[in-house]
Parts: sequence; structure tokens; C-alpha cells
Amino acid sequence: MPNPYYQTFTPPEELVTAALEAVRLAKTSGKVKKGVNEVIKAIERGQAKFVLIATDVDPPEIVAFLPTLCEERKISYIFVNSKAQLGEVAGLSVPASSVAVVDPGEAKGYIEEIVKKIQELKK
Repeated sequence: MPNPYYQTFTPPEELVTAALEAVRLAKTSGKVKKGVNEVIKAIERGQAKFVLIATDVDPPEIVAFLPTLCEERKISYIFVNSKAQLGEVAGLSVPASSVAVVDPGEAKGYIEEIVKKIQELKK
């Protein structure tokens, strides 16, 4: 069940799928940070290029402030429905509450396109 914390904007499913694929590509050709603590550090250090946040995190307070932090630092983010799926694309055998793309590698063009679409949707 989606949590009210995440209702700032709901991305279309194809955009979520594209974002997950971009993380999979960035993991193999670039660098990603996994888990809320690593993601916070990447955002605060200005390293994060793109952030994905799972909506099925319990308790939701664990990631509830990430959108605000991203917006303060002008970092694009997207919500995904499954922490299990997010962990999988990030190369983990456990779920991940959030992932930050630090070096997009070969996913750079994809991520730029996704970020552009997210910005258009938020207007």
C-alpha cells in the first residue's frame, strides 16, 4: 500500500521501469550508493546525480525526508514501488530503501532523459 509520505508526485510506470534499468546499467558501468545512510551521505556531499526511493519502506519515516533533502540540493529523484526490486537492480541480495547514482557510467544519457521527464511532470 503506497504511503501518504510519497504522494508528492506519482511517476508513470514506464518511467519507473526506465529508472530501475538505468540503475542496473549504472551499477555495472558506473557507481551507485545503496541504503539510506549511504544515499544521505552522497546527497549531502553533492555526489548524487539521481536518487530512487522505495515506497514500501516500513516504517516510512526511514526515507520520508529524502525528497526534501533532494529538493534542497536540486537532485532529481523518483519513487519506485518495491524495495526488493530496487535492491536487486542495485546488485544486492537484500531489499534497498533507496539508491543514489553517483557515477552514471553508460547510463548517463538514460538518466538525463529520465530527469528531464521528471522535471516536465512536476511542472
